[in-house]
Amino acid sequence: MTTLPNTKRKSEMNRALRWSGIFFLAFLLVSQQVLSRGWLFRIDHTIKNLRHHTFKGMPSHLLLALDDLGLRSLTATTLIISALFIGWRFKSFRPFNLSVLSLLFLNGVVGVCKIVIGRTKPRLSIDVLHGGGLSYPSGHASNALLSWGLLAYLIYRYTNREPFRGIRLMWLAILITFVVSIVSLIRDTHWFSDLLGGVFLGASLLVLIIAIDRSIPSKKQPS
Repeated sequence: MTTLPNTKRKSEMNRALRWSGIFFLAFLLVSQQVLSRGWLFRIDHTIKNLRHHTFKGMPSHLLLALDDLGLRSLTATTLIISALFIGWRFKSFRPFNLSVLSLLFLNGVVGVCKIVIGRTKPRLSIDVLHGGGLSYPSGHASNALLSWGLLAYLIYRYTNREPFRGIRLMWLAILITFVVSIVSLIRDTHWFSDLLGGVFLGASLLVLIIAIDRSIPSKKQPS
């Protein structure tokens, strides 16, 4: 296996860095709206004031199971095990290293933002900043997109053949993130802007990880 030409890798890295910056800027704009109580704040409370149906029994368990697709313990375990298998198959530590790096970024950046902003959850029926809450940005949304997205990227990058080349699995990661976000709204566990900010931050970190991967050539990576 040969490495990609440096020019192609550099082009892919630069494109990924640009998109990472765009997504991070979008996250900052959402954050500004949250902190300034802007139009997103009004959307948050419009959605909050809608009548929420209380699910019980099997529907409640189903919603919880879908919500758990953004649970860090589940996604991290799945990502690490998959990365170890791919690494073993191609005799490379890169899939594992990228996965660990993504988890460090996720816990560090998202965790710090949650603590600094300290937004309370909608279930409390009160929207307070710096109140010791951990609502913004949504860890479930950012985690779902980053973890499932990186797994999709690793599978594509290390197989680079049908059906993965055609599907690239990234749409599945986007679908999972969308489902997790909708379920969070239904279960009243996050404000809408929490989820939007989480998605943009998760996307920024995901594309940053891809940029790092593209910046360092590897003879063990098929493409």
